[in-house]
Amino acid sequence: MRGCRVLAVSVWMSCAAWAESTPPPEVPQTLEQASAQRERAKAMRAEAERQQKEAQDRCYSKFLVNDCLAAAKKRYTEAIVEARRLDQPARDFEREAKRQELAAKEGQHAADLPLREGQQKERAEIYRADEAAKAAAREQKLADKARKAEEGRRKAVAEQASRQAKLDKRAKQDAERSAKKTADEQRKAAAGPAG
Repeated sequence: MRGCRVLAVSVWMSCAAWAESTPPPEVPQTLEQASAQRERAKAMRAEAERQQKEAQDRCYSKFLVNDCLAAAKKRYTEAIVEARRLDQPARDFEREAKRQELAAKEGQHAADLPLREGQQKERAEIYRADEAAKAAAREQKLADKARKAEEGRRKAVAEQASRQAKLDKRAKQDAERSAKKTADEQRKAAAGPAG
């Protein structure tokens, strides 16, 4: 157990010393550079994983397995630390770029707010004007229907009055004919026996 702690401390110290001796990774200037740098770091991690697995497989066939595993672990840790050192500035750059992009969008949104409000008011006024025009058209249509209905009623009353007048005239004529016929018959009856 103590040997593992010593090994862990020695790996950590060697990684720290190695990190101090290597130059800091390049800070990307564009999103494309950041993306490429992150891809390189990902490839480095994948390669470190692959090498670690191969080393472990080889170590189990050796006599000094623990020493071999410790050395493989040390190489793996160094590769992972280097991959992180490469990945971190790229990740920070991407995060800052996204933050700036979001701030720009929010700024543009805030700047466009009066314009959008004006457009919204204009659309609301157009909608209200359209609705008022539609309501006026409906009222006009109802008024036209009511006027036509009134004209129809007047026409029907006039036609009914005309029919009634014709019927009254015919009844009067029929009554006059009937009265004339009755008078003629009475005259004939009164004249007939005398003659």
